[in-house]
This record gives sequence, C-alpha cells and structure tokens, in this order.
Amino acid sequence: MFVYPDIAKFLLRVSLGVLILFHGVHKLIYGIAGVKSLVLNAGVPEFFAYGVYVGELIVPIFIILGLYARAASWVLAFNMLVAIYLAYGFSFSMSKSGGLSWETPLLFFIMSLLVILLGSGRYGVNAK
Repeated sequence: MFVYPDIAKFLLRVSLGVLILFHGVHKLIYGIAGVKSLVLNAGVPEFFAYGVYVGELIVPIFIILGLYARAASWVLAFNMLVAIYLAYGFSFSMSKSGGLSWETPLLFFIMSLLVILLGSGRYGVNAK
C-alpha cells in the first residue's frame, strides 16, 4: 500500500490557502463594507474589520507556502470562528440546499485545525 502523508499535507495546505485567498482577493477588489457592517452590528470598533485582510490575504499565502503554516492556521481558525459568529451567530439554521448555513466557514475552520495538527509536511518552506 502506498502512503504519502507529505503529499496529503501539501494538498490540504494548498487547497485551504487558495480557497481562502479567493475570498481575500474579492474583498480587496470590492471592499469590506459587508464585514464592517457585521463588526459594527456586533458592537465592535470598525477598525477590527480590517483584520479580514490579514486573515484572508496574508495568512493564506503563508499556508500555501508552508511558511509558519501552523501559526498562520491558528490565525485563520480564529478568523473563521469570528466570521461564523458575526455572520451566523452559530445558529443551526439550514441553507436552501439543506446543509448547515455556515458549513463553508466551518469546513475552513476544520481544515485549519488539520494544518495545525499535521504541520506543513516536507513540501513547505520551513519543512523539517
């Protein structure tokens, strides 16, 4: 049986990083007005909304490269928990397609936890 854990770690890192990076690029192009309103509605100062740029632009690049991937994944996991709280309030409502309404950020959170637990593997900038 063939086992390639380092390739699996690489695929996990690249998948997570690229998918989150799309969200960050979208916010870079179209702005973060929606995030600002969510932050203000939660009673948090507006400048905290700019943290989304760190969580969705800088952090994914670190994860993709395998450069301090565990630390970057901690930041992303926190970012996803905040996103779930601000946008959905952890309610167990269903989407139109029948899934949990916040399943996408939940999957990103779980993928972040997996990178934290597994590390970046052999195919990362600071691989061991």
